Amino acid sequence: MARKGSLTGKQKAAILLISLGPDVSAQVYKYLSEEEIEKLSLEISSVKKVDSALKDEVLDQFHQIVVAQDYISQGGIGYAKTVLEKAFGKQEASSIINRLTSSLQVRPFDFARKADPQQVLNYIQGEHPQTIALILSYLDAEQSGQILSALPKNVQADVARRIAVMDSTSPEIITQIEQVLEKNISASTAEDYTQTGGIQTVVEVLNGVDRSTERTILEALESQDPELAEEIKKRMFVFEDIVTLDNRAIQRVIREVDNEDLRLSLKVASNAVKDTVFQNMSERMASTFKEEIEYMGPVRLKDVEEAQTRIVNVIRGLEDKGEIVIARGGGDDIIV
Repeated sequence: MARKGSLTGKQKAAILLISLGPDVSAQVYKYLSEEEIEKLSLEISSVKKVDSALKDEVLDQFHQIVVAQDYISQGGIGYAKTVLEKAFGKQEASSIINRLTSSLQVRPFDFARKADPQQVLNYIQGEHPQTIALILSYLDAEQSGQILSALPKNVQADVARRIAVMDSTSPEIITQIEQVLEKNISASTAEDYTQTGGIQTVVEVLNGVDRSTERTILEALESQDPELAEEIKKRMFVFEDIVTLDNRAIQRVIREVDNEDLRLSLKVASNAVKDTVFQNMSERMASTFKEEIEYMGPVRLKDVEEAQTRIVNVIRGLEDKGEIVIARGGGDDIIV
């Protein structure tokens, strides 16, 4: 068989599994797709003989990659490279990192996701809103929500809007921004154009801020881009989220919404939603609703979605009036 340097990734994987034995290989197969299993099994069947030196080289390379990946999880690529250079020298360390990153997509700003939100805020709050938006779109939603809440109010809506309309960013710009943070936190690189931002991202971020911050941002967005603000509001609380409301709030919603809308909405709702709603009705009302839903017959999905939207609008309206509370990540969820 060819030497290690000329082997393909599948050939190395085949040699690795052969070396590990059938029991371990069977466990590995559990994590592979059917296509991957088929290709790998074909490769294993084509291996006639593996000399011990080649097997040792492949096992050694696998061990190096596992170690490097562990270092990356501890402190990012920069940390991994520093440790590997001390262990194997610069040339071998670079080779290990290159092999790993060629098969592993390292998401930009990985180091920042391991940092404290306040630490990140300290370094980005003076940056241009577009730069802040880019960084927040790569962080975890909870992190981004905390940082967005701490930004000046006149900046919050601008950053939220930029996240929502963001499409793709060139690797050069991402790298430049990462280098600024590298001086204070860590380092990371990006080689491919990466899809980030978008409406769903800003929805997740806003779900992590307090109600006051959310209201301020949405009001500003409504004046800047009404269609965008409406689309964001539609996604912030969906009908299935009714299970997160407390019993008093659900009972208030049931009294407020149109019964026909509620029947249509429950027609295709999950059992969890149905149980939650029925538990907050009287036995007689719940029984009547169940019978009416059972004999309702087929309904158009569009009609169901419109009914659910009307109910969600009622819920958000009740929250705006302070009559119910929707659980969020911010501090004003505390009831006293």
